[in-house]
Amino acid sequence: MKKILALFLALGALLVPGAAAQEVKASDAFLLVAKPTLNNSSFRRTVILSVPIEGDRHIGIILNRPSKRMLAELFPEHEPSKQVTEPVFFGGPMSQRAIFALVRRTENPGRGALRIMDGLFLAMTANTVDHIIEQAPQQARFYVGDVIWRPGELKDELGDGYWHVMDVDPELLFRKDTQALWDELSRLARALRADAGHPVAPRRSPG
Repeated sequence: MKKILALFLALGALLVPGAAAQEVKASDAFLLVAKPTLNNSSFRRTVILSVPIEGDRHIGIILNRPSKRMLAELFPEHEPSKQVTEPVFFGGPMSQRAIFALVRRTENPGRGALRIMDGLFLAMTANTVDHIIEQAPQQARFYVGDVIWRPGELKDELGDGYWHVMDVDPELLFRKDTQALWDELSRLARALRADAGHPVAPRRSPG
């Protein structure tokens, strides 16, 4: 079963070229909060953790769309999956046959993990995600699918006013109830804009 699981997870790395060797600085990760401009799209009311990867691209996972499926349901013969007590989240419309893990660790959890900030990594390759499931399931949240922006695509979306850009707050990433997350961050983004008279920051726009 472990080999079957590894093959399944490996699809994620194949769909994100260069991920295995990529490591980003803590300041490069950011949150995207969908604006009403996206209300008629599949990204309506989403909050996305986005990270730059090589080739002027970005990868992201949707933080506020839990599914009704448990990891143990996806892998009923894999005993360690039964230790995961919360549902798998829908990470995005791409790489639909791949599983990713957002994990709290002081050390890099393995090959292909992107450093979000100190103590926080996004694991994207088969062996690393498999290891997290077996060794640290309660320190992680698991996602099926992701979001990938082509070179310059996210910069264009920001220019078109699709997203609020906010700093990463690790406490938000593992919130048990994510139902109100979009409302909360949207109100905060609007308040900051009104108070400061400039885009949510202080931070530069990605890209």
